[in-house]
Amino acid sequence: MPDNGSINEGTPGTTGTHGTTGTHGTTGTPGTTGLHGTTGATGTTGSGTGTGTATALSQTAHDYGQKISDAATTAKDYLSDKVSVVGDKFKELQNADLGELAENAKQYARQKPGQALLISAAAGLVLGLILRGRR
Repeated sequence: MPDNGSINEGTPGTTGTHGTTGTHGTTGTPGTTGLHGTTGATGTTGSGTGTGTATALSQTAHDYGQKISDAATTAKDYLSDKVSVVGDKFKELQNADLGELAENAKQYARQKPGQALLISAAAGLVLGLILRGRR
């Protein structure tokens, strides 16, 4: 007992250490308690890399979206150019003489019979599919 007549209050407890933050955060160890001492604080559970992973996935999705958008723009430009060329060819064919076109086709078939045969077969196949699809 102390000399001044007061009650022995005991020694205060030591404070616990805080847990570390991580993917599965660990809790801190509680402090020891005296008669009127305090208990140690517990650590917090961390969210860790969850937020970082979501951000990385979001950025990756954004990057892929941008690449797809760029590819779509490139394809659109390419198709526009090709449609323009085909349109020009149709205009040339409309203004051409049918006798001249037939003579050019015969001459082409004599010079390159293999290619002419393949072109004829492909045209027949396309026409057959178109006519069959109408039924």
